[in-house]
Amino acid sequence: MPRIPAVSKKDAGPIVRALYWFARRRFGAVPEPFAVTAHHPKLMVAGGKHEMAVEKASKTLPANVRELAVYRVAQVLGCSWCVDFGAMLQRLEGLDLERLKHIDAYAEHPAYTAEERLAIAYADAMTGDQVTVTDAQVAELTATFGEKGVIELTYHIGLENMRARVNSALGIVDQGFSTGDACRIPTP
Repeated sequence: MPRIPAVSKKDAGPIVRALYWFARRRFGAVPEPFAVTAHHPKLMVAGGKHEMAVEKASKTLPANVRELAVYRVAQVLGCSWCVDFGAMLQRLEGLDLERLKHIDAYAEHPAYTAEERLAIAYADAMTGDQVTVTDAQVAELTATFGEKGVIELTYHIGLENMRARVNSALGIVDQGFSTGDACRIPTP
């Protein structure tokens, strides 16, 4: 149970109820971070617009690279909600969820490509108590993904750092999206 309870549908105003309808239609359930943020409707709307804009703009990196880097941040920071939701997103992209069990050994494990290893290592370098990104690391990422790709990857890793830290601070935990318990979105 989150530290601040979610706003129930019956306690929500008309804008929040409309946003709940949209979220339920899209994800099969209202994501709990969304429902907790509903205590501040203007921030909820701003966050929703931002998430949709980021999703629409993110077309440079391959989905597997982006989603693995984001998943790694969630895993490192221990945000069970983000891990749950991230696994669902990977499933919907048709990605192999079995290999997530080996993400701690990504540097050597054959389930990961060279590009994925670079992105996961970058996520690690951006996610600790202090950022440890090096010039050489960014140069290698730029050679692999181009400048636009590095900006996109950096943005997604930074955004997931924010999401995971907010969710963890508010006590928001997994909701069953990865198993389909909360989510009725069909597998492609």
